[in-house]
Amino acid sequence: MNMSVSDLSVGCRFADYFVICGLDFDSGLETDRLCGDNLHISPLDRSYKGKVLAHYPDNVHNNKFDEHAVCMLCFPASLQFRTQKHSLEPKFHSFVVTRENASRYYGFSLIFYEEVRNRNICSAMHTLQTMYITELSSGQTPPGHRKGSGKESSRSLPRSFKLAPHSGAALTYYDITKDKLYVAKSIALICQYPYIRVAQLFLENLFRSLPRQPGPGLSPESYVYNLLYEVPVPSPGQALRLYVPPSEPHLDPIPVVIRMPNPPEELPLLDYPLRVMFSTLGVECVVQLFTCVLLEHQVLLRSSDFNKLMLVAECIVSLLVPFSWAHVYVPILPSPLYHFLDAPVPFVMGLHADSSAITIGSNGPRNIAIGSEAALCLVDIDKPDIQLPEELPIFPHRTPFIEELNHVLDKHQIIRPETEPTKLGVPLNGTSYKHMNDGMSSSCTLPSDGLRRKHSFHDVLEWEESRPLNASPPASPRRAPRPLYRLQRMVDIIVKRAGLFIDDVDADTVMPTTKKKILNDEEQYNEDIRFNIAIRETFLNRFVHIFLMYENFVIMPDQDRDSWLSSRESMVNFDKASFLSDQPQRHRPFLSRFLETQMFATLIDNKIMANWGEYDANLQVFEHRIRAVRERLGEGGLATRGYSVWAGSGAAGGADACDVEVGAPGERLPHRAAYYRAFPARLDAAALAPPPPADRRTNSLKRIKNAKWQVKDCPPELLLGDIGRRLSTEVTPAAIAQNNRTFVEKLLKECKSKTKRMLLEKMGTEESDLGLGCEVSITGVEESTMIASLCDLLERLWSHGLQHKMGKSALWMHLTNYQELEQCSNSTKPIDPNYLTPALAWCVLRKRLDYLSSVGAEVEAQQSTSGSRSRDSSRGGSRDSSRDRLSNSGTLERKSSQVPNPLRPLPENLTFDMRNVQAMTDIKTEIGYARAWVRLSLEKKLLSKHLRELLSDTTLLRSQYKRTAFLRCEEEREQFLYHLLTLNAVDYHCFTNTYPTTKLPYRVLIVPSRKASQTTANCWLSISGANGESTPKIPIPRNTNEFVFHHKNLGILSTLRIGHDNSGLSPRWLLDQIYVRNEVTGHTYTFPCNRWLGTGVDDGSTERVLVAARTRERSPRTPAPAPHALSPTTHLSTSTIQHMIGDCVNAIVKWHYQSKREKDANSLSVLLCGENGLVKCLEQAFLCGFKSARLFGKNLFIWDYFTRVKDEFKMSLCDESNVQSNKGCGVAYNCRQDQEHRAIWRCYCHLMDEINSVGRSLGKDGKFQLFICLSLREHWLHRMLVPMSMTRVTAEMYEEQSFLRKRGLLTFLRQILEPLDEFDIVLENSLTQGI
Repeated sequence: MNMSVSDLSVGCRFADYFVICGLDFDSGLETDRLCGDNLHISPLDRSYKGKVLAHYPDNVHNNKFDEHAVCMLCFPASLQFRTQKHSLEPKFHSFVVTRENASRYYGFSLIFYEEVRNRNICSAMHTLQTMYITELSSGQTPPGHRKGSGKESSRSLPRSFKLAPHSGAALTYYDITKDKLYVAKSIALICQYPYIRVAQLFLENLFRSLPRQPGPGLSPESYVYNLLYEVPVPSPGQALRLYVPPSEPHLDPIPVVIRMPNPPEELPLLDYPLRVMFSTLGVECVVQLFTCVLLEHQVLLRSSDFNKLMLVAECIVSLLVPFSWAHVYVPILPSPLYHFLDAPVPFVMGLHADSSAITIGSNGPRNIAIGSEAALCLVDIDKPDIQLPEELPIFPHRTPFIEELNHVLDKHQIIRPETEPTKLGVPLNGTSYKHMNDGMSSSCTLPSDGLRRKHSFHDVLEWEESRPLNASPPASPRRAPRPLYRLQRMVDIIVKRAGLFIDDVDADTVMPTTKKKILNDEEQYNEDIRFNIAIRETFLNRFVHIFLMYENFVIMPDQDRDSWLSSRESMVNFDKASFLSDQPQRHRPFLSRFLETQMFATLIDNKIMANWGEYDANLQVFEHRIRAVRERLGEGGLATRGYSVWAGSGAAGGADACDVEVGAPGERLPHRAAYYRAFPARLDAAALAPPPPADRRTNSLKRIKNAKWQVKDCPPELLLGDIGRRLSTEVTPAAIAQNNRTFVEKLLKECKSKTKRMLLEKMGTEESDLGLGCEVSITGVEESTMIASLCDLLERLWSHGLQHKMGKSALWMHLTNYQELEQCSNSTKPIDPNYLTPALAWCVLRKRLDYLSSVGAEVEAQQSTSGSRSRDSSRGGSRDSSRDRLSNSGTLERKSSQVPNPLRPLPENLTFDMRNVQAMTDIKTEIGYARAWVRLSLEKKLLSKHLRELLSDTTLLRSQYKRTAFLRCEEEREQFLYHLLTLNAVDYHCFTNTYPTTKLPYRVLIVPSRKASQTTANCWLSISGANGESTPKIPIPRNTNEFVFHHKNLGILSTLRIGHDNSGLSPRWLLDQIYVRNEVTGHTYTFPCNRWLGTGVDDGSTERVLVAARTRERSPRTPAPAPHALSPTTHLSTSTIQHMIGDCVNAIVKWHYQSKREKDANSLSVLLCGENGLVKCLEQAFLCGFKSARLFGKNLFIWDYFTRVKDEFKMSLCDESNVQSNKGCGVAYNCRQDQEHRAIWRCYCHLMDEINSVGRSLGKDGKFQLFICLSLREHWLHRMLVPMSMTRVTAEMYEEQSFLRKRGLLTFLRQILEPLDEFDIVLENSLTQGI
């Protein structure tokens, strides 16, 4: 039912301003200084300053007119001149401006060219052209021209400046006597909502319907007044019919219907066609771009069409619902704002393909003037082509998601690029999606779509007069998917061979329809709206299923609204660790990074704000979809968490269905001009005067209220006022300096928050492991994500204010330059002038002078330092003396005892770690080297110290960075280094765990006892680590106790096997301990031994298994060491032994309940076989009451007792027919226990035989350790205790108060070990000897 506008409550007017921009003939020609120096190019190619010639009305209360920003975005490439030799087609594009309160308003501009009839302007252009030609002819280089920059560097005009009809030189040449000069002019609309179709149709038809000759038709003022003051924006859920100008002056106005969606049932407004984005980029490229935007990377779009830049940006951001982009958003970056590319913050920006920010490289225009590409996603829309950031995680269910999107595109018959796979072959070949299953993707390049013919303005008009000017031409055979035609031929052959009639077969069942009906503009728009709904609902449905139960993990505050807002940044609002634990392992890399984004934090903030009645529209839509999915799945479906495809209707309102109709425009001028030679620079101000306040039909009260709420309650991260203000004020040096200051403050704040969270989360984990009652709130994936985020932050810090970009990683470039300067400081090395840049050459000379003046003092200092650090039997290169000072390193070599570490300390300088990183062969990129160096420095607790050393070279810093760069702001730089210094309070293994395949050097130092420090036997050792790797038997060189070997990264070392072949005259060897150090990370491990190696001494062992103990840190998972290490001769009380065994069993049980990432194999080995592990404690239990020395006169071992028990068990098994004889052997049992005990006897004897056959080189104590470990693994130990206690051997070898003979102690021992049966104990190969 139709109703009048006066009966409708509306929020605002459809358009706020109508703007005319162009050349001010009174001011004359003025080059645009903000676009840079362009005197080296032809005058026709230069950028000139445009101006807002008129705008109507003068001002709107809730949307103040920003003249500079509107003019700059109406002419993104500045004002241009052309001749009749150029293409003069009108071009439409839209743009967006972000206000200080993070709200946006949209603009729509139509740029067309009109002939310049002002003789002064033509003469000025001719004069500039003559001066330019004269400079080229005389061989002079025009001002600002760079050598080798292009064709203009030629010294001979006749050869290089040929005026061929189609040559580039002819197009840029203007002859006042032959050529007509045209200048650009723009008519634009400023609106609150992006109804792009109506705006485009209005501007294009307004330009077309301008009466060029006497005849009927309305004046432009009539159409503009109608749109400004009589057309409102419809309320949610309502449709409105308005009228736009016709394509010809004599025709009637065209009715158009617009509709406002009604949340939460409908998604927010999107009038841009997603069809164009998918048909241009393809499904796979869109999903990759979508992933980068979700993870808040820097996204840079590139195209030769400004409208495509805006379309792709708006479409990809609209797919984020229920999330929203909360960072810098400039889909069309005007040429005066190219310095925004240096912003070290996440952004979405669009850059024209002909921009001066893009330089021509060997592979085409691919070099972007941006500081760092570590987190940059570069999308070339015209090719299409995409370059992804490194270490980009895969979107959850990526392959099924792409298949689902392909199905939607096929259903709507959307044509994709020729290389895009269709649903007929999901993939079409075996390698199409081979990278989708990888954990990380590095890059994706889609081939070019081929050359496209340029269509003239008349061609576009012939397609359809009412069709928008920038619409795609009708479908052609070239754009049709060729695989469908080949498949159709195959189907025809198969049907013919089968003897079927093709008329009897349903065509839709054989293959989808390939012929698409050609739609008119109205039908195409309605189809685009339906496709938009289907695609956006598909994307939203993925979010709904991923975060279906997210409410369970939201931590609601217990204070009021104002208190929560004041402390929101320091509060944890979402239980990320618990949420990630419910997700599949393969999805955690993406989700853990996504949970750290600002858009996710904003959604959680909006969820909490809903408790106080402030609802976000996107959140309402999201909650509505979640409730619908829960109702559809039910309780059983929620348990299985299966995915259900969106099954909505997807129907939009009909073209003729409307609730409100606006009257057609009437003539506003009493005496209209008979015709117009050009579009007027100024319209009749009286005719476009706003109506009196009583007659206004719009109400902006609601919008003002919303804007006030956004200013008050919007998070600080969303207040992009500084960015928006640069778009709304003049770009002056002071404004650029303020921009840089804003970036510096934002970077420092981000650094503080990241380091604080890393510190708190890591300390919370260690406190939980130490049993201090703190809940674990971090996982291995989340820790890796935070460190990767820190690496990205460092890249952005080092890319801010960079003068000249020389590589993809600004941090690594700085490091390599510093390394080159350090190498050149050595006077013995010659300087290669071709190897250094001019800036580095000056730094080298300064360094060389400083070196020559201080070389004598340094030599004396090194000699005195080396004399104080000299040690016996130690080898190695030069060492750094910085460890003698109190530094901030705090590496993992802190001593747990007072015994000094006999290994020489590693150098702690920056270049030493750089050389280690450069030696890694599995890293191929600069960004990879930079990340590896950061991880290594963080693990060694030298990151702050290294960066301070790097930034101390002020000469190098000034040569590479501008004065406004973050690294040159001394106060902020010191705070940044201080924040990094706080990370030394916790221990990270980010380098060791991230690079498991790299080959590292290990230094071994064997410390023998003074009693028997030499051996004639051939010795060897083998080391195992947490990465599951074990070295082969490494021969120990003779006559030396220190050597270095190389092996693949072993991780955190766990066990060491050492032995010899017992050869020679004096093979016996008494070992004190062994030190092993990772020469890259500096981790040092001590393997205590204090036992003999050799037969006939001690327990006769020629091979021992030693468990690692870190010398500078104690693992929080291991129990605290006792004051004195246990030894076989140490006898403790029964109560002490009971407490020790209980603590060990509790530690093992707790270890099994830890997360998978924390379950390091070496931790379990320490808990079992360490100095105070379960094996040592059980050894004390078996030694308690042992009568070996007193009764037998010789030292017997526990293994001797085990051997005698085995012999007795075998005798019992041999006499199976006589039960009474078994009782005579000392075993008392009933018939029910007969089979159980016999099974235990067999297992016991079998295990003993296996140990004796495999571990021949092991001593008796080593065999006892192996027996305990294997019986725990097979869950036999607590079952064997009772049969062992009932043997006659036990009565002979143990006293009454021992654990095996006293009933209470035996029961305790059996019951305390029984809980270990619940766990599958996995042992290292070094402990099991292959059994």
